[in-house]
Amino acid sequence: MAEDADSGTNQPILLRADADGICTLTLNRPNKRNALSDGLLDALQDALDSIAADKSVRVIILAGNGPVFSSGHDLNEMRAGSGYGQIHALFSKCSRVMAAITRMPQPMIARVHGIATAAGCQLVAACDLAVASSDARFAVPGVTNGLFCSTPAVALGRAVGRKKAMEMLLMGELIDAETALSFGLLNKVVAPDDLDAAVMEYATSINGRSTMTMSMGKAAFYQQMDMELDDAYEFASDVMARNMQEHDAHEGIKAFLEKRPPEWKGR
Repeated sequence: MAEDADSGTNQPILLRADADGICTLTLNRPNKRNALSDGLLDALQDALDSIAADKSVRVIILAGNGPVFSSGHDLNEMRAGSGYGQIHALFSKCSRVMAAITRMPQPMIARVHGIATAAGCQLVAACDLAVASSDARFAVPGVTNGLFCSTPAVALGRAVGRKKAMEMLLMGELIDAETALSFGLLNKVVAPDDLDAAVMEYATSINGRSTMTMSMGKAAFYQQMDMELDDAYEFASDVMARNMQEHDAHEGIKAFLEKRPPEWKGR
């Protein structure tokens, strides 16, 4: 049975807080280093499904309670059910969560502190934006335990260049936040005391945009990334032409020309 509370705190393993269009999801297994247990993956999937249909949410922040963002999969849980069927089901569930993040109509920002390793690093790579404190560390260390991080490699390989992704996957060593920034895994690195303000700077900016435009643009961006160049341009031209037929595109242009704030209709 999937857990719904952390045994050490009797608190929900995933917290949700909404304020003025910004939804914050907080991994809440601090005593387990926010390991992505079967129950936490279920909670994440349920929350993402709910938020995707919630038109009042314009942007999502993903955070972690305690000293660690997320250490990845719960290794004790994996050892307890290590048969092929059980392990395949676990990784498939995790993969669905990661894919759901990419397919969310709302942009999603990772707020990273402490460490983000294995599937925790995968979470960071899957989010649209990522801001980290300067003391954060990142790794996909499966090779050190005899288990190559093949599923984290899917998101990681799409977020950073192939050579840098393979460097992380083959070495399995922790890299610091500045290195992760240079690899392309992060958008910004700030002092620990400035982390919340930096995340909110992104969230507040996105929150002021048209939800219709953001959702259409996000979906198109990820879809065209896997296309050949000519196909990508043909597809993107169609998307922009359809975008231009929407109320918010006309309103945004009109507001710009009239030098006033736009009044978005949204998705």
